[in-house]
Amino acid sequence: MILTISLLLDRADGEFARQTGRTSKFGHKYDLVADGVSNAALFAGIGYGMPSNSLGGYAMEVGMAAGIAILGTEFLVMRAHDTGIKNTKDIGNFYGFDPDDGMFLVPVVLAFHWENALLIITVIGAIISLLVTLVMVVRGSKNSAGKL
Repeated sequence: MILTISLLLDRADGEFARQTGRTSKFGHKYDLVADGVSNAALFAGIGYGMPSNSLGGYAMEVGMAAGIAILGTEFLVMRAHDTGIKNTKDIGNFYGFDPDDGMFLVPVVLAFHWENALLIITVIGAIISLLVTLVMVVRGSKNSAGKL
């Protein structure tokens, strides 16, 4: 319940800022950092709280790996934004679906006790996202360096 309220408020404050013209670079970075830290902590906590025999005894490590990949992706998104490579709203936005929207499924998945599947899907998705974002940043850096 608290997670759902937090996600709704996170979405609402961003929309409110855009609607009223009160967006800022600091607010955008703060939002990225807050999302990254809270999402990473959530998955690390899920892994830590699972029984010791879950995922072959590696649930905590899988949760930590997911959290680290999430934080790494957020760092790269901020780096891309700082260097003007790509607008961060376009990174990972597929057909109007932002990866952060998937967080709304976490309480439902947990209610059905599908923690194992959640962690496996999250760690795979987070690592793929990290690698794709890294490639975009590296390619963008090379392209922007060539234009100087």
